[in-house]
Amino acid sequence: MTFADKQLQGREIITKAVCGKGRKFSTVSHTVTPPHHPTSILGAWVINHQYEAVRSGDGIEVIGTYDLNIWYSYSKNSQTDVAKETVHYVEHVPLSYLDPKHRSSTEEVSADCIQEPNCIEANISSSGSSVVVRVEREYAVEMIAETKVWVACFPGGYDDGKELEFGLGDGDYEDLDPDLLDDDL
Repeated sequence: MTFADKQLQGREIITKAVCGKGRKFSTVSHTVTPPHHPTSILGAWVINHQYEAVRSGDGIEVIGTYDLNIWYSYSKNSQTDVAKETVHYVEHVPLSYLDPKHRSSTEEVSADCIQEPNCIEANISSSGSSVVVRVEREYAVEMIAETKVWVACFPGGYDDGKELEFGLGDGDYEDLDPDLLDDDL
């Protein structure tokens, strides 16, 4: 039985669906001033990352904190210490896709950290009294909400014993080139 054999009707249904998506990669710089003037940087790392997502304007804000730890030498490389600083941040992630017909009162947002905050560079500042740390991070965000979708309906129901045909005949695939298939997927 083909679709043409039955008159299809449409219905709008309300369902929860992904109604917004976005992704953002960023590199930020932080300045940490240790108690002693650093002579050299021996290591820098990010720990204790925590975050949450909230809806904001045309996107989703990721609000979080992490600790920067900088191991450095001072007094002409004769002593070492670790400088610690907690960084608070707000990262606005715009939505590259947004369903304009979603119900805003039902919005739920979430964020996944694709690239955990990671120190990619640490240098002593030109003044010699602080350390400039570059950190990279990446987030993917989603907004789930109720929205309307249109579905095709069969009046009178559907008989499970009958097969549906979608208008594709047996010869519709003869012109396909089998060499175009990518086996590496």
